[in-house]
Amino acid sequence: MKKLLFLFMLCASFTMIAQDDDFEDYESNLNWLTDLAEAKNEAEASKKPILIYFTGSDWCAPCKMLKKDFFYSEAFEEKADQFVLLMIDMPRRVDIISEEQQKKNNNVVSKYNTSGGYPNLVVLNDKLHIIGELSGYTFLRETDRHFAFIEAILENY
Repeated sequence: MKKLLFLFMLCASFTMIAQDDDFEDYESNLNWLTDLAEAKNEAEASKKPILIYFTGSDWCAPCKMLKKDFFYSEAFEEKADQFVLLMIDMPRRVDIISEEQQKKNNNVVSKYNTSGGYPNLVVLNDKLHIIGELSGYTFLRETDRHFAFIEAILENY
């Protein structure tokens, strides 16, 4: 019985991952930067906080689900213009990002994602000081705490 349950859960996981891969074609209106220096400059000019999304785009199933459920939602897109968005991808495949981008991402990860969790959201002020952090996403696919997190940042910024 345990083996049957395990097999069922394994199949369900692969199905969810395959469905998330299909969603990659979604056209988002979000302007994700990939360079911390550029994000800092934009944050200083606009007086907006920097929202960093640490992801493993090709291997992290919770990252893919969070992207679909949270970042591609209309509710987030309405809030997104109040942040400078920075995506730091740590893929396993070497053809997804350049070697130069990988080095930049490694530097950002070592400074701002010290827990090593994925997905991880970190918010910085325009001086690059951490003002909030939220790690993880569950297979229950509930985004309530993610929206509460960004609301709390915006209220206090």
